[in-house]
Amino acid sequence: MAIREIITAPDPRLKQVSKPVERVDDDLRRLMDDMLETMYAAPGIGLAAIQIGVPKQVIVMDLAREGEEPQPRYFVNPEILWTSDELSTYEEGCLSVPELYEEVDRPSRCRVRFLDYQGEIRELDCEGMLATCIQHEMDHLNGVLFIDHLSKLKRSMMLKKLAKAKKLQEKEFA
Repeated sequence: MAIREIITAPDPRLKQVSKPVERVDDDLRRLMDDMLETMYAAPGIGLAAIQIGVPKQVIVMDLAREGEEPQPRYFVNPEILWTSDELSTYEEGCLSVPELYEEVDRPSRCRVRFLDYQGEIRELDCEGMLATCIQHEMDHLNGVLFIDHLSKLKRSMMLKKLAKAKKLQEKEFA
């Protein structure tokens, strides 16, 4: 397993649409293991493969709270089968938009079909944080960041903050 570099906005690779995976094999499981290790190290609760520069429809996630036993989840070729009309608002953040958070409205429940770590077809009814997180990560597979759900003004302000933080970081390491 290896920790990979997480791409941050406004890197154009984050706007790529990820391709479906043909089959779950040892190479893909290695990718998922690396993604999980990268996500834990960041630390985060979800990561899409495109965030480490791999345009494949793969997501890893772990919503276990600090002190709880890890509960890793793997989603290959996920598709949303259904979403509720009712919305929930959560303050979202993203490893590709570091240290910036904003409230986003999403369907409060959804049903997802995907392949698991072994390549088995699964369906999962999601609600609460799980529903928000899977929708957030699936957005990545379509080249969408959580800031794309915000008003043009808020998105612009967040991108300026990111650019400023990047410049400061580059100066520190120069």
